[in-house]
Amino acid sequence: MAEELKPVNEEDFKLLKERMNLIASADPAQYHNDYSLRRYLRAFKSVDSAFQAILKTNKWRTEYGVPELHENKELIEKYNDKARVLRHRDIIGRPIIYIPAKNHSSSDRNIDDLTKFIVYCLEDASKKCFEEVVDNLCIVFDLNNFTLSCMDYQVLKNLIWLLSRHYPERLGVCLIINSPAFFAGCWAVIKGWLDENTAGKVTFVNSEMDLCQYLIPDILPTDM
Repeated sequence: MAEELKPVNEEDFKLLKERMNLIASADPAQYHNDYSLRRYLRAFKSVDSAFQAILKTNKWRTEYGVPELHENKELIEKYNDKARVLRHRDIIGRPIIYIPAKNHSSSDRNIDDLTKFIVYCLEDASKKCFEEVVDNLCIVFDLNNFTLSCMDYQVLKNLIWLLSRHYPERLGVCLIINSPAFFAGCWAVIKGWLDENTAGKVTFVNSEMDLCQYLIPDILPTDM
C-alpha cells in the first residue's frame, strides 16, 4: 500500500500547469508531467516557488548534461561498486537504489565524478517509477562492514542537495540497514542537514523481520 501523499491545492496545480504549458509550447524540453508538477508543488509550497524551482532544475539538467550521463560508460564502470539501481522493487513498487557504504572512502574518489554517478542513479531509478502507482524511490544504505573511513559527508551533502533541489519528493523512504552502534554519532550530524519531512523518511532497520516490511531481503546484492 503506497503511503498517502500530501494533497496539493488543485487551483495551485492548475495555475502551475498553465504557466508550464506556456513555457513548454515555446520550448518542449521544459515540459514536466503532472506527477512532476505535483511533486514540485508539495516540496516548494507555492506556485511561484515551484515554477522557479522547475526552471532552475531544467537549466541545471542542460548545463550538467543529465540526459547524456547514461552514455558515459567510463564513469558508470568506475563507480559501479558505489551504488546500484536494483532490478527488483520494494513491496509497494518503488525502484530501489542500493548503496553499500563499505565501498565508499572520502580519500579515494573524485567528488565531481561521484556526484555525476549519483545523478545517473537517481535518473535511472526515477525512469523506473510506475508513476500512476508510486512516483518515489527507496534508497537503501547498507552499513555492513562500515568503518569511519567510509563516512563521506560531502557526498551525502550533495545527495541531500540533489534530492531537495532537483528531485523534490522523489525520496519515499531511506532504509539504513546493518548499522553499527557508533554510526549514531554520524547520524546526529547528518540529521541536522535534513528538513523534518526528509528526516521522517529515514528508517533504521534493525532486523531481517523489520526489513521484510519494506522489501524482500533476498533481492539485495551479495556481489558488491
